[in-house]
Amino acid sequence: MNARIAMVAALAGLVALGGCRSEGDIVVDTGVGITALRSVCPAVGVPDYTGDITLFSPEDARTADAIDVTAAITNVRSQCNETGEQVYSSATFDVVATRMDTSTARTVSLPYYSTVLRGGTSVVAKRIGTVELNFAAGQSRAQGSGTAGAYVDRAEATLPADIRERITRRRRAGDQSAAIDPLTEPDVRAALARATFELMIGFQLTEDQLAYNATR
Repeated sequence: MNARIAMVAALAGLVALGGCRSEGDIVVDTGVGITALRSVCPAVGVPDYTGDITLFSPEDARTADAIDVTAAITNVRSQCNETGEQVYSSATFDVVATRMDTSTARTVSLPYYSTVLRGGTSVVAKRIGTVELNFAAGQSRAQGSGTAGAYVDRAEATLPADIRERITRRRRAGDQSAAIDPLTEPDVRAALARATFELMIGFQLTEDQLAYNATR
């Protein structure tokens, strides 16, 4: 396993792979500064390399003619209830799969995880579920579905008042503060990270499966 794959595998252990960060958390108006902040609802996404899975027969083979089943997470949909002190975010998704041998009916169970990340790296909670795919005899395709949910404390997902004021403060041309982007200041960036939560969904892969996804 080369250095790049080793790094990806280590990150997968924490379910903190990059590439899934939501954009648009902060909306910038170049004329008057920042005019809106991100919601307290956690962003929902699928981390890199964990949205697909390939099963081989035999299991240790890695050639195209040994592919048994392939599946992908798709159609991720999320809802968020932010009316209370505990913000609840839920997500549903589909799993679409294809198999090579269609001779008999078959059920394939695929494990998936849902995890809550804070600041992009800290795992707050993790759960494992299973999606069942029922292939009818003679059919090469099957579809299943899964669900995930997470509670986030509103206070922890809310920026402190002084940080919000520094980010949203109106700046006039010529002011010394106008030349400083508050988002580059370490304490502001740290506060944003602490208040940022994500609900991540992906297949629960082995290290070999993750390495295959990262290098194919």
